[in-house]
Amino acid sequence: MLSVGDREQAQADIYPGICRDRQTPPDGPYALRIKTDNRIIAFQDELQGLISHNLAEQDGDFVVKRKDLIIAYQFAVVIDDDRQQVNHIVRGFDLLDATPKQIYLQQLLGLPTPRYMHVPVIVDEQGYKLSKQTQATAVDLTAPHRVIFELLGLLKQNPPIELQQAPVTELLSWAVEYWNPEVLKNVHAVRKTE
Repeated sequence: MLSVGDREQAQADIYPGICRDRQTPPDGPYALRIKTDNRIIAFQDELQGLISHNLAEQDGDFVVKRKDLIIAYQFAVVIDDDRQQVNHIVRGFDLLDATPKQIYLQQLLGLPTPRYMHVPVIVDEQGYKLSKQTQATAVDLTAPHRVIFELLGLLKQNPPIELQQAPVTELLSWAVEYWNPEVLKNVHAVRKTE
């Protein structure tokens, strides 16, 4: 449950519609937004379960082209996925909130909606997602089999110890055959410890 402060911040982050009905573009740089309505965007996440989202109430109109003329992620990924005929998307839980916006754009454009699975992200001791942005140590590419073995462990898949030195192809075959998403239900982040 959100605290009063969290609810207030969430409300403050919703676009208030200042330029929603403007007929002519402003003189300076401006962003383009897609108008939202009160429809509920619902989808069955393969790991997180049923997700329901009201874009108008939870996000408001959102940007599809930034004022620096760059196409926004939400729009770019929808077009890219469609052009590549992507039908299954597996990505980090931190991107779960972006998915209803993408499904809304798919609906407006008459594009098929892929199936989604949002897996836990790996975080450090302070709870920050491991990434270049947080100066996380780079993955050791000299031993990919060790990296995959460790990731399977972090994702609670418990690969047998005999596979610790197995070739990458064998590890991936094992992971496909024994993948168990049930152990990840309602897990949003896993902590990496050294």
